[in-house]
Amino acid sequence: MDVTGHTSGKPSSGPEPRKAASIRDVAQAAGVSYQTVSRVINGHPNVREETRKRVEEAIGALGFRRNATAFALAIGVTRSVTVLTSDTTLYGYAATLQGLEEAARAAGYSLGVKVLTAEDDLDRTVSSAAAGGGGLMVIGFDRLAASALSRVPADVPCAAVVEAPSHGQAPPRPAVWADDREAARAATAHLLQLGHRTVHYVAIPTSAGTRRSEGPRTQGWRSALESAGITPPEPQGGKGWDAQAGYDEGLRLADDPDVTAILCGNDDLALGVLRALHHAGRSVPGDVSVIGFDDAPHSGFLTPSLTTVRMDFQGLGRDAFNLLRSQLEDGFEPPAPTFVGTDLVIRESSAPRHT
Repeated sequence: MDVTGHTSGKPSSGPEPRKAASIRDVAQAAGVSYQTVSRVINGHPNVREETRKRVEEAIGALGFRRNATAFALAIGVTRSVTVLTSDTTLYGYAATLQGLEEAARAAGYSLGVKVLTAEDDLDRTVSSAAAGGGGLMVIGFDRLAASALSRVPADVPCAAVVEAPSHGQAPPRPAVWADDREAARAATAHLLQLGHRTVHYVAIPTSAGTRRSEGPRTQGWRSALESAGITPPEPQGGKGWDAQAGYDEGLRLADDPDVTAILCGNDDLALGVLRALHHAGRSVPGDVSVIGFDDAPHSGFLTPSLTTVRMDFQGLGRDAFNLLRSQLEDGFEPPAPTFVGTDLVIRESSAPRHT
């Protein structure tokens, strides 16, 4: 993050601060090209020992410190990535961004973030983000970001983190995803195994192209019910991601005494549902069992603590960056994925149905 500002008052009469040495300063002091300095810094074997020693002495004398971005520009390679995302605050987005940033920093890349809004001209926004060189990364969990992903020109290096695609379909660019369809199926099956006759669902918005489309978590919930011979009730929500959206849907569900189990599309929705049930006088898990999704940091500290699906968003971010890096660097082969899948974390908010 770049921060600029100003101070008031008279300028200092002290000495001018020393300008940081650049790679070209080192090259001049050592009497070599900046490409040779690059090879020394990167441990390249094809450098004579005498030359290496001279460069290292110049580095020490000048106090040179390698800046990844400036260094990349000096050698003619743009080691930068711009992330397109519609949100940086919701847990899934923020944790994915964290994984991306960690992987980028470790590889010597700078990372910029462009937050998409519904008012954006997406074609112009994508073109502007791509104009700086480097590569584009899209966190495509929602309809807006998925639309931006589809607009990235074919010649621009790009990778994405997306919702699990429908069977037989593939994202428009290299991408990683979690099998949240199977995770939702397993969570729903767990509630049925606890004796609940059906499971109601409070959905998150989907990245699919139409408002009537169902996301993978909804599909997994529906699949579990249908496999058990149960006609799924109408899914609720699908309009928001936050606790307020969950609270509004929770109040509607709380009015129905036949509702004894609720799966929520994320933990923020579950937080709102828990509050709504409390206000309606329905106990959790005594009257209603609730399961969330994502295992956000607060979920284990709610009262009752929230049963939820754990997602490794940081792992997704790291793996997605490696997919992009393989497009930006000749000869770079992405390592085996580090993403470890999903787990159902059993806590206090789910229990057998009371008869």
